[in-house]
Amino acid sequence: MVVFEKPHALADVPLHYCPGCTHGIIHRLVAEVIDELGIEGRTIGIAPVGCSVFAYNYFNCDMIEAAHGRAPAVATGVKRSDPDNNIVFTYQGDGDLAAIGTAETVHAAARGENITVIFVNNAIYGMTGGQMAPTTLPGQVTQTSPYGRDTSKVGFPVKVCEMLSNVDGAAYLERVAVNNVKNVKNAKKAIKKAFQNQLDGKGFSLIEVVSTCPTNWGLTPEKALEWLEENMLPYYPLGVYKDKFAEKEDK
Repeated sequence: MVVFEKPHALADVPLHYCPGCTHGIIHRLVAEVIDELGIEGRTIGIAPVGCSVFAYNYFNCDMIEAAHGRAPAVATGVKRSDPDNNIVFTYQGDGDLAAIGTAETVHAAARGENITVIFVNNAIYGMTGGQMAPTTLPGQVTQTSPYGRDTSKVGFPVKVCEMLSNVDGAAYLERVAVNNVKNVKNAKKAIKKAFQNQLDGKGFSLIEVVSTCPTNWGLTPEKALEWLEENMLPYYPLGVYKDKFAEKEDK
């Protein structure tokens, strides 16, 4: 008989996230993968500034806090300090990874660092009150774009997977979502592959998870899922954007 239980890699403590926030789902998927791969004792997570700033409270593996945007740099140091044993992942939001940490992300990918990056894209700065983020959609209302994002003044959103797909050192890039059961299952497969790639020494893997922020979007959890489906997924299409080893594995 299969019993639904909390993954061992996920600490038995309440999460601080707002009602309807999808960080909890993503945390569970990461923890399930760590359990299934049997790597909890070798895994080190890096969490910088953002809504996931307290992630060190939620995972039973070792965790390190990094400065805003600097998680890939810290992950690089941790991985290189013991590359045969350390399994390293970063857990970052869009305001962190795609704004102050853009250079860290691009150059970690360019170097082909053998790390796993979990990138949570909810199109807004969540922790600091709902300001416009690099991933905020054109026309989207935020605290700092009350009339909607004006691309003629502030430019267009950054599409991280598309951008990194042109970086030679990136090994695996996939965009997933956690807004329904099917997408949650696909997200777990992608996260597991990203960790397995690290175990196999294949290099830099990034999983972008399109997510909700009901509080700062000003929507109920249910309406936030609908808004994601209707607005975010057309702009940020799901799928694999790069898999350097896919063709070799198929042959």
